[in-house]
Amino acid sequence: MRVVIQRAKNAKCTVEGQVTGQIDHGYCIFVGFNNEDTEEIIDKMIHKILFLRIFEDENGKMNKSIQDVNGSILSISQFTLYADCKKGNRPSFTNAGKPDLATVLYDQFNQKLLDQGMYVEKGIFGADMKIELLNDGPVTIVLDSKELF
Repeated sequence: MRVVIQRAKNAKCTVEGQVTGQIDHGYCIFVGFNNEDTEEIIDKMIHKILFLRIFEDENGKMNKSIQDVNGSILSISQFTLYADCKKGNRPSFTNAGKPDLATVLYDQFNQKLLDQGMYVEKGIFGADMKIELLNDGPVTIVLDSKELF
């Protein structure tokens, strides 16, 4: 599982001209799955996301979590996080999770965030999404389950 977190002042997902998800202040999260990912990995990743201290405290230090600042999450599925660019100029996506599995994992991921009390907006799995965000900082963090757990 790979997650790219962008601390955002605001973020929005549009599909075919319709807004499918929109947040103020929080995270725009791009999430990709591979075929080895499990519910256990999702649980560990959610814990990391919720307790990661990348919001500034009163002294300007990154010392607060998304929960501490009552932030929201815009969750976007993105299989291209598993692009393999080792050979040639056209990326291979064979390491990305198959759509039937990745859809289930993406739904579980979002539901578990909701179960933890987060306000979550989403894109549409597999759709051609247009993402707008105002990156705050900029702060961008990449989490890979193979490196973390």
